[in-house]
Amino acid sequence: MLLTIIMPLYNEEATAAAIIEKVLALPLEKELIIVNNASTDRTREIIGSYGENTAVRIIERPSNIGKGEAVTEAIPLARGKFTVIQDGDLEYDPVDLIKMVELAETRKARAVFGSRILNRRSGISYYRYLWGGKLLTFIANFLFRAGITDESTCYKMVRTDILKQLNIRSQRFEFCPELVAKLARNRIKIEEIPISYFPRKFEDGKKIRWHDGAEAIWTLLKYRFQPLAGFAVKDNQKTEK
Repeated sequence: MLLTIIMPLYNEEATAAAIIEKVLALPLEKELIIVNNASTDRTREIIGSYGENTAVRIIERPSNIGKGEAVTEAIPLARGKFTVIQDGDLEYDPVDLIKMVELAETRKARAVFGSRILNRRSGISYYRYLWGGKLLTFIANFLFRAGITDESTCYKMVRTDILKQLNIRSQRFEFCPELVAKLARNRIKIEEIPISYFPRKFEDGKKIRWHDGAEAIWTLLKYRFQPLAGFAVKDNQKTEK
């Protein structure tokens, strides 16, 4: 199997069916792991209608700690060569995953990020989020020489065998900086490709808040100085000393 798509969902009844249909329509050998993070709306009912689809697996969580915990529960189940996260809204277009996979296969890349910054036509939800993302990207590049343009993008595709070795521990939105930090500490080159972005507003269900940015900064700093031994990747020939 080529691609595992992990989709954490929390109260996404307005968009769940549409985004699932878009993912399933991709002309890729894939599997979709949906993690219902204790939604209190009709999300569970909507995703339940896909239970008979052989390309779909559904995890029902009894409580909602955060996006990171939902993702880390699904990672051990991934069977694709690559794994990527897909949010349950319509901000990211799954069609972009096709060119990300093609880039990964062509360049034999171990990590490919979809960059909203590289696409000048991408939308902006709030300018404070745009500049917050640029700050996180600057810090990641300063601390780790990551060489990326969009630290906080949702579309982070990583070879599955590597992802499973990174020992991701995040429970909330700090999943993104933790993944960036651990890839960089293992000297795994992150390729980037432009992607589309159609941001939503708070009134449409956007969940990330300013304190998530503060936690992201702390996460980057924390993993800069933690011993590599706890998340070293055996596949990597150029590990940090």
